[in-house]
Amino acid sequence: MDDQDEKTERFEEHRAHLRAVAYRMLGSLGEADDAVQEAWIRFDRTDTTEVENLRGWLTTVVSRVALNMLRARRTRREDPFEPHMPDVILDRPSGTDPEHEALLADSVGLALLVVLDTLSAAERLAFVLHDIFAVPFDEIAPIVDRSPEAARQLASRARRRIQGEPTVPDVDLARQREVVDAFLVAAREGDFDALLAVLDPDVVVRADVGAVPGGGGAPGGAGGAGGAGGAGGAASGQVRGAVEVARRAMLFAQIGLLTHPALVNGVAGAVTTRDGVAVSVGAFTVRGGKVVALDILADPDRLRSLDLNVLGA
Repeated sequence: MDDQDEKTERFEEHRAHLRAVAYRMLGSLGEADDAVQEAWIRFDRTDTTEVENLRGWLTTVVSRVALNMLRARRTRREDPFEPHMPDVILDRPSGTDPEHEALLADSVGLALLVVLDTLSAAERLAFVLHDIFAVPFDEIAPIVDRSPEAARQLASRARRRIQGEPTVPDVDLARQREVVDAFLVAAREGDFDALLAVLDPDVVVRADVGAVPGGGGAPGGAGGAGGAGGAGGAASGQVRGAVEVARRAMLFAQIGLLTHPALVNGVAGAVTTRDGVAVSVGAFTVRGGKVVALDILADPDRLRSLDLNVLGA
């Protein structure tokens, strides 16, 4: 094996880890791949023979790249306060594809990534590296150009923000599925009381429908709980409260979409289709036997890239 082959092999040992870091930082599979590729270019151009902890060194490199991408993204986004769904990872309801396991390990579903998107770039980096990947603050500090104590404060602020939102689901996937199925049946049958029985009183529905010409509202979300944007040109948005969510669920269940159970970023979810085309993907956060959050991706441009064959849809 020549030196270049050996270098490539050393990098490939850490590729899955680096992609997982970048995905949690960016919420975009394509951007995560770009960040990993940039990390490879920098690694290939650098003499790392004296580096004792190559995994740590590469993690720092990909984190710096992701941080710059996050900062550039925020300057481009027209309305940073609208919900933005990360790229979803779809699996059959029976289990996670082995290729997705590294991306989803130690994650708690789509809801966490949605809330992470509301943080500053530096807060997100500090939280992801420390709380998810156990990187010490003295290694995080130089990435964000802060002291270790300042990096600790960034992660602490992020943690408080995250703890204020329902992001952690019940561990039991079978129980999650039972609750989600009960929600879908109640919505389809127009059973308002049954819907209220499975919804947390403070349930939140967040919908991202992308750019809608003319400012129309959301076309309906997974399981019929979409339409979070409402009128007045608010294409994407959120709805809070069991009564309002139940009312909208019954309304949009009447559209007549096909609903396919799925795992969405490792939690119970659903994909709705019309004529074989994805209309929405919804990830349910179930806690204590109740739906506490529903995050919906209904952006037609992004949905077109989904492979529905993984669901048999």
